[in-house]
Amino acid sequence: MNVLENLEPKAVFHYFEEICQIPHGSGNMDKISSYLEQFAKDRRLFHIRDKADNVIIVKEATAGYEDVEPIILQGHMDMVAVKTADCDIDLGKDALRLKTDGDYVSAEGTSLGGDDGIAVAYILALLDSDEIVHPRIEAVMTTDEEVGLDGARAIDLSMLKAKRMLNIDSEEEGILLTSCAGGLRTDCHLPVNVENRPSDMVCFDVRVEGLMGGHSGTEINKERGNAIKILGITLQQLLTKFPFHVIDIDGGEKDNAIAIAAHAVVCVAKDKKNAFEQEIERIAEEAKNEYQSKEKNLCIHAVSIKIEKEYMFDNKSTANVAAFLTTMPNGVLAMSADIEGLVETSLNAGIMKSACGAQNEVVVSLSVRSAIESSKRKVNLQLDTLTKAFGGYTESHGDYPGWQYNPDSKLRADMVRIYKKMFGKDVKVEALHAGLECGVMIAKIPGLDCVSFGPDIYDIHTTDERLSISSTARMWEYLLEILKQK
Repeated sequence: MNVLENLEPKAVFHYFEEICQIPHGSGNMDKISSYLEQFAKDRRLFHIRDKADNVIIVKEATAGYEDVEPIILQGHMDMVAVKTADCDIDLGKDALRLKTDGDYVSAEGTSLGGDDGIAVAYILALLDSDEIVHPRIEAVMTTDEEVGLDGARAIDLSMLKAKRMLNIDSEEEGILLTSCAGGLRTDCHLPVNVENRPSDMVCFDVRVEGLMGGHSGTEINKERGNAIKILGITLQQLLTKFPFHVIDIDGGEKDNAIAIAAHAVVCVAKDKKNAFEQEIERIAEEAKNEYQSKEKNLCIHAVSIKIEKEYMFDNKSTANVAAFLTTMPNGVLAMSADIEGLVETSLNAGIMKSACGAQNEVVVSLSVRSAIESSKRKVNLQLDTLTKAFGGYTESHGDYPGWQYNPDSKLRADMVRIYKKMFGKDVKVEALHAGLECGVMIAKIPGLDCVSFGPDIYDIHTTDERLSISSTARMWEYLLEILKQK
C-alpha cells in the first residue's frame, strides 16, 4: 500500500509520493527530469526539456478560459538531500521512506524534499486533471535551485506567453512573498609576501569561537557576530600595541553562512609574550561586553603553540590583512523603505583562507545580497575598490538578480482578496532577504508579475523536515480558486 494514498487531496499526494520514489537531490536531475518529460508525452502536452534538464509543460485553457490571461506555475525539482548518520539509504539511488504522523508527512532518516517537491506535485495534479478549470498553464520546473538557481539561470523562457507567475516555493501558509534579494559571491584576493621566521619568536593560535552563526540572508538582520570580522578587528587592535606577524589565517565554512569561528596563527617576539596574552584577555572582555546580548558564548582567546612552518607574513602583509578585515563592510547595509523590517542590502564574509606556496594570498569570500540590482552592483564595486587599494583583485560568480517589490502588482492584490474571502483573515505580505527564482524569471520576462506562496513545511533541508497535510490541502484549494478567476 502506498503510504500517502488515503491523504487528501489525493492527486497531489499521489504525485508527491511518486516524486519521492525518484532520487532528486541537487546535481542528480536526470531521472526526475525524465519522469516529467514522460508525464507530458503520455498526456500529449507540449513540452520542452533543455540541456540543464529543466522542463516546461504547457496545457491550454479549459473551455470558457481561452481569453483569460495565461499563468506560469513554477517550482524547482531538486531537493537538499541529507540523512542521519545511521541511515542506510543511498540518496543518489534509493527512494525515500515516507511516513505520516498526525498532520505531518516526513521521511525516515532523511530530508523530505517538500521544498520543492510539493510544487511539482501541485503542478502535475493540475496538468493531469480534466475537471479543474484554468487559463493556459505554462508549468516551469527548474533544476538545481538549491545550489545556486542554476536551472533558472540557464532556462530559455522566450516561448512563454504569460506575464504573471505563481512561484510555489514558500514554506509558510498565510504569507505571500513579493520580493527577494538577488546575490552573488565575491572572492577578494589579497596578496601577501612571506619571509623567514626567526627561531626565537613565539607562536600563538588566536581564536574567535562560540558564535551562533546562521543563514546570511534570513538571519543577517539579527546582527549576530561574524567570526571573520571580529578576528580582523582583534588583529588590528593588537597591532596598535606591538608588532607581530601572521603565519596562517582562516575562518568560516560557507559564503552564505555567518561565520561561527575563525583563527589566525601569529608569532611575536619572546619579550612580548606576556603583554600579548594580557592584551588578548583585555580585547576578549571588551568584546564580551559589546556582544553580551547577542552572542553570549563569544570566546576570544590565544593558545601558545609550536609549529613547523618556517615562514611568516612580512610587516606590510600582516598590516594589510588586518586593515582589510577591519575596514571590510559586513552585515546589514540598507533597510527597505517599502516593507518595514526588511533588509534590502547586506554583505556577509563567509569564508577566509590563506595559501602560501605558488601563490601567496589570503582569500575572503563574501555573499552580496540586495533586492535592488543597482545596489548589489555598488556593493560589489565597493569590495573591488577596497581590495585593489590593498594591492589585490576580486572575482565574482554565482550572480542572480533580485526581485524588487512591485507596489502595483495586480496578482498580489487578487491573491490578498481571495485569501480573505476563503479563510476569513488577512494574508501577510512579506519579502525575503534570500534568493528565489522569481528575480531570475523577471530578468528573462520583463514586466512579469510574481507572487510566491506555499503550504507549511517545517525544518526544511534537515532530517526533521515535515510537510503539513492540512496546510497542503488548504493551499491546493487556494491555488484552484486563484486559477478560477476571470
